[in-house]
Amino acid sequence: MDTTRYETVAAGSAAGIALVVIGGIIVVGLLIWAFRLGIKVMQRESRTPRHSEHPKLPDSGPVYETQQRREPDEVPDADETGRRLTPHELGASGSRRSEDQSRPRWEPGSSGSFGSGGPGGR
Repeated sequence: MDTTRYETVAAGSAAGIALVVIGGIIVVGLLIWAFRLGIKVMQRESRTPRHSEHPKLPDSGPVYETQQRREPDEVPDADETGRRLTPHELGASGSRRSEDQSRPRWEPGSSGSFGSGGPGGR
């Protein structure tokens, strides 16, 4: 009976197991090194502010946003001026305060946030 073949296979599997163990040790070592590096970086950073160091509301209370409806400035038509405007003549695309400041509401039968406003399938 030829046992050389079995000894070669056994030696190969022992070498494979050794490589896996060595690879595992290297990975664990790299993870430990990365963890320690992260701790060092955190120690160099400035500390988080304490509760008493956070900004406070002003005495007048919270500042609220103002809401207003805006409408775009109209661009003159080429028929009115007799020629087309060039880009530098247009200037910044501004807007002005709308005369109608009422809040737009959805009308019955019009489209809501989805679909075309049709009857839909219930």
